[in-house]
Amino acid sequence: MDVKIEQSWKKVLAEEFAKPYFEQIVLHLKTERAAGKVIYPPGRLIFNAFEHTTFDKLKVVILGQDPYHGPSQAHGLSFSVPDGIAIPPSLVNIFKELKNDIGMAIPKHGNLTAWASQGVLLLNAVLSVRANEPASHAKIGWMNFTDAVIQKISTEKKGIVFLLWGKFAQEKAHLIDITKHHILKAAHPSPFSADKGFFGCKHFSKTNTLLVEQGLDPINWIL
Repeated sequence: MDVKIEQSWKKVLAEEFAKPYFEQIVLHLKTERAAGKVIYPPGRLIFNAFEHTTFDKLKVVILGQDPYHGPSQAHGLSFSVPDGIAIPPSLVNIFKELKNDIGMAIPKHGNLTAWASQGVLLLNAVLSVRANEPASHAKIGWMNFTDAVIQKISTEKKGIVFLLWGKFAQEKAHLIDITKHHILKAAHPSPFSADKGFFGCKHFSKTNTLLVEQGLDPINWIL
C-alpha cells in the first residue's frame, strides 16, 4: 500500500503498510467518512508526527494515547494543539512542570511542533478518533501499527529517551530494549493524576542530561 508518510519512516515501516491489519485501518476510515462521520485529525495530518520528526533525527519519544476529539484540536502530535486553540488541561500541567523544572515561562499557545522538529516524536498510540467520541478508534488496528513503530525504534536506534506518562504509556515499556534506551516514567499529566507523581518528575531536564551524556544536543523545550 502506498502510504503518504515521510520517506525515512516509509522505508522503516514498509512491511507494516503491507500487512492486512493496516489495510483494514484504511478501509475503516474510508467507510466512516463515506457514512458522514467526522474524523480527527484531518487525513493529511494523521502522520504529522512522522513528518516533523524524521527517523534519522529521532532523540525522544513522548507517548500519548488518543487524539483530541474536539473541533480543530488534533493535528497529529501527542498533547499538542494548533496555534489559536485553547490549551488542554494535560498540556497546561506539562507547561507547569516545565516551569518548575527548567524555569520556562508558561506559553500562550499549545503548539509543540518546535519540539517535534528537534527530534521529539510526539506519538499517539491511536492516530485517529471520531468527533466527540474519545477512544472510538482504539480497536481498529492503530495500536498494532504504533507498537510496531516503538519496536522498530527500539531495534534500529540506540539511546532514545522514552517518556512514559501514566499506566497506559507505561504498558508499552515491554516493547523497548532497556539495554539500549532510556525510559523515564511518571504519572499522567491529567488533572486527575498530575499531583500523583507528574509534578516534580523533572523529565525535561533529565532528558537533556541523558542526551548530552551521549554527545547529542539537548532539546530546547522553551516555546
